[in-house]
Amino acid sequence: MKKLAVPSLLLMIVLVAFPQISETIYTPSLPDIAHALGASNSSVQLTLSIYFVGFALGVFCWGWLSDLTGRRPAMLCGLVVYGIGSLMCFYSESILLLLASRFIQAFGAATGSVITQTILRESVTGSKRHAMFAQISAVIAFTPAVGPLIGGWVDQALGFRAVFFTLVVMGILLFLYAFLRLPETTTVSSRKKTAIGPVIQRMASMPRVLVFGVLIGGINGILFSYYAEAPFIFMEYFQITPGIYGFLGIIVALASIIGAMTSKRLLTVYAPEKIIHTGCLVMTSGAVLLAAASSMVTGADLIRILTILASVFIMLMGAGMALPNCLSLALAGFQDVIGTAGAIFSLGYYILVSLATWGMSVLHNGSLLTMPIYFLVISGGMWLLSIRFIRAS
Repeated sequence: MKKLAVPSLLLMIVLVAFPQISETIYTPSLPDIAHALGASNSSVQLTLSIYFVGFALGVFCWGWLSDLTGRRPAMLCGLVVYGIGSLMCFYSESILLLLASRFIQAFGAATGSVITQTILRESVTGSKRHAMFAQISAVIAFTPAVGPLIGGWVDQALGFRAVFFTLVVMGILLFLYAFLRLPETTTVSSRKKTAIGPVIQRMASMPRVLVFGVLIGGINGILFSYYAEAPFIFMEYFQITPGIYGFLGIIVALASIIGAMTSKRLLTVYAPEKIIHTGCLVMTSGAVLLAAASSMVTGADLIRILTILASVFIMLMGAGMALPNCLSLALAGFQDVIGTAGAIFSLGYYILVSLATWGMSVLHNGSLLTMPIYFLVISGGMWLLSIRFIRAS
């Protein structure tokens, strides 16, 4: 049987991007949620950490299931679970119920990430795959900023529950779009039950796979820890409105887009490993500047805000350079078990993202210096790792 065509790039972008929007759309509402549910700021930040726990388990489940049933059924089933979780978020009246709802929502949303990446990895090869991942990464970099922009104005106009209702509507539209436009991209004969143990052993025996997992987890950990902490910095410390905070996310997201575009251009001259190393160095430099900017004790608030944003811009530009190449290279050589390998790999690095965002919530103390020092430790560790394992390759 002839393999069906790969879905349109637009559909791939929509399906891989919506989990990021779901993660950040309610971040401008975090202070309001804490007040409405009678919870501490740290407890409300845990709703981001629990999202990645559910997401990590989801990417493993849907990736493995897609090898058995096909990509289309797994995607549609995951979107149904996502819609149920979003509806539960809308009706949550306590922080515990909201945490459980976010877990279910994330578990379903994971289907968009892992299955979309699997389709791309099994359908495109070589430099074309590197370039396509750079395009997708640019969109992924932008979508977390779309979330706060939408959520900030919806919260300001209608309250935080309207933000969760927006996700319910988005879930319905996504299901209809995928149901009508997503073809099956595997043949019946190619579906198989893959033993998980041998794949894990095979991946564990390749240090580069482990390094790429740590780098991807660290990059996303920094990004989403920023979205967890930034609302309290800008909205509580500097007293800006949710709507204005949403626009700040657009400025920051441009950094990741420029980084991804720079990576795509540099691929014509340098090896992907070299670009990863350079990206980690740029991230570390940005974190150093962020620590310096956050330690300013004098100056107008506007100058301090712009200086902090400029430092974050540099840091996330480096992330945009490194991330697409890590994603593209990570599972080279696993085409025969790409669905299961992708599920295991994604499970690992999303657990790291969850740990990073959890660490940010634990360290939250209202100080401007906490976040930049935390980012400096993570980015510096990634830079050292890139020197040892990637630059020398």
